[in-house]
Amino acid sequence: MRVRHPAQPDWGIGQVQSVVGDRITVNFEHAGKVLINAAVIALEIEDGPAR
Repeated sequence: MRVRHPAQPDWGIGQVQSVVGDRITVNFEHAGKVLINAAVIALEIEDGPAR
């Protein structure tokens, strides 16, 4: 799944790598691999075509 971080638009689009409970590991275009706590941050799903 491709997502965006609503508070960090400069990170670009991220590819979800894994989900364990509320912890989501996402590999972002411009920020690399980031661990997101889904209980705190609601990622936005990117509906556009893959690049």
